Amino acid sequence: MTPQEIQAALEAIIYAADEPATLDQIANALGVEKTEARGALDLLVAAYQTDDRGIEVRKVAGGWKFYTKAQHHDVVRKFIKSLQPPLRLTMPALETLAVIAYKQPVTVPEINEIRGVNVGGVIKTLLEKRLITTAGRKEVIGRPILYRTSKQFMMRFGLSDLDELPSLKEFEQLAQAALDSDAGIAPAEPDDLAAPSSAEPAAAQAETAEAAAIRESGETNDLGELGEDASGEAEASPEHRAAAAGSSEQS
Repeated sequence: MTPQEIQAALEAIIYAADEPATLDQIANALGVEKTEARGALDLLVAAYQTDDRGIEVRKVAGGWKFYTKAQHHDVVRKFIKSLQPPLRLTMPALETLAVIAYKQPVTVPEINEIRGVNVGGVIKTLLEKRLITTAGRKEVIGRPILYRTSKQFMMRFGLSDLDELPSLKEFEQLAQAALDSDAGIAPAEPDDLAAPSSAEPAAAQAETAEAAAIRESGETNDLGELGEDASGEAEASPEHRAAAAGSSEQS
């Protein structure tokens, strides 16, 4: 192949790949040596760095993948939101989602401990809305189910990679924007009060939606923990816990 043909084929490979394409995969697909494939990659990366390009080729997780440029995230997020119906979450659901985002993969008992309330009903709702999915089971006594954020979560919040997760405070602002400000915050049902309880009922309640969620999402692969430990940030404040104890997710 000519250099131009290699560039075109390389662009098509990276575009079509669901996961970051590695150098070995690219070289094998193109039928060239890795040194030649790497040279073509460098040229392609440079070609997409110009200001007239809205996307770029970024090296992540040992491979290369297309991403939207940071300066266009706001307009992309607005576009994605326009394609999807409004999403309404209660504050307890939003707080639980934040815990999962920053501590994933995480179990229901671990979330209960952080938030200080039973989150079984909230987990069920988040599964039904496909914002979270299962990530296997933790190898401890009882083997509780692990939960992580889903591809739908990434789309809703305009994230191309978990490495783009901002600080917890910025996440709350991002969430409010993604949920159309106050319009996206649903009131909690008064007869659905969340109260401190043991982990077993919460885990059992959340697990009832697991099979349906897996069938719908098709996402069952484990996801490694975030590189940055946000354990301190994800801890609910006493005020949040007090508020959460008096309200619950509308399931």
